[in-house]
Amino acid sequence: MESSEKIKALVREKYSEIASQDKAANASSCCGATSSGTYNIMSDSYADLEGYNPDADLGLGCGLPTEFAQIQEGDTVLDLGSGAGNDCFVARAEAGETGKIIGVDFTPKMIELARQNAEKRGFNNVEFRQGDIEDLPVSNDSVDVVVSNCVLNLVPDKAKVFDEIKRVLRPGGHFSISDVVLRGELPQKLQEAAEMYAGCVAGAMQMDEYLELIRTAGFNNLTIQKQKPILIPDEILLEYLTADELRAFAASKTGIFSITVFAEKPGEKRERKVSSKPKVSLATLSKEACCGPESNCC
Repeated sequence: MESSEKIKALVREKYSEIASQDKAANASSCCGATSSGTYNIMSDSYADLEGYNPDADLGLGCGLPTEFAQIQEGDTVLDLGSGAGNDCFVARAEAGETGKIIGVDFTPKMIELARQNAEKRGFNNVEFRQGDIEDLPVSNDSVDVVVSNCVLNLVPDKAKVFDEIKRVLRPGGHFSISDVVLRGELPQKLQEAAEMYAGCVAGAMQMDEYLELIRTAGFNNLTIQKQKPILIPDEILLEYLTADELRAFAASKTGIFSITVFAEKPGEKRERKVSSKPKVSLATLSKEACCGPESNCC
């Protein structure tokens, strides 16, 4: 791909287009409204989650980070790449009226759409800020939980994002982030395709490198909460590869995965109000996960 600034311009342009479309149009393509394919191949269904608002779901995610984020009543929650507000509204249902939800997005049209969605629902404790998640418009040590859904793969400097997450989290705070990662190498034509970058594939890191960024940033208790393979249909791949190149790619056994990752900022946790809602324990999530951060079982 091109320089960081060109990548950011591409992302802003593509996601401005997405903000102007409905979910049906977005879901008809690879990770949103970027490919000409007809498959919604990455997103999971939010339908069973409290607080879900279909109008705010543009079908752009690759996981359900808010389901795994252990949000408690009264928490301050930050959503990176908040889009039309979907994860923020689910987080609000967990944090309650005493919580505070902040969404940050790079695209002005997304911010406008999210604010309209919050205003329609009278959500006074949800706010949306335009900004770059490499340089978050959020104060130090001010957030209990960070969530993000299929966004970091769009960012040129992923290490800087994890540094920023650590900066804004309170001591003992944590994140739950869903993202796309790789095992093996993508063909060069896919790596260089703007559509595949905006479609959350070409910007994906190697899984081991992604997890190492989190460790290097200084987080504790790194856990893969969920992992699933992403299978891109041949019809989409053939827009970028010849038939021979497609066969070689299939033979390479390169894996594309959606992972949801949890980690904590070191320090003593502040006392948080325990919600009366049943929560899934991290131990249970770890047992259900396909594999832990040190494993190659998948």
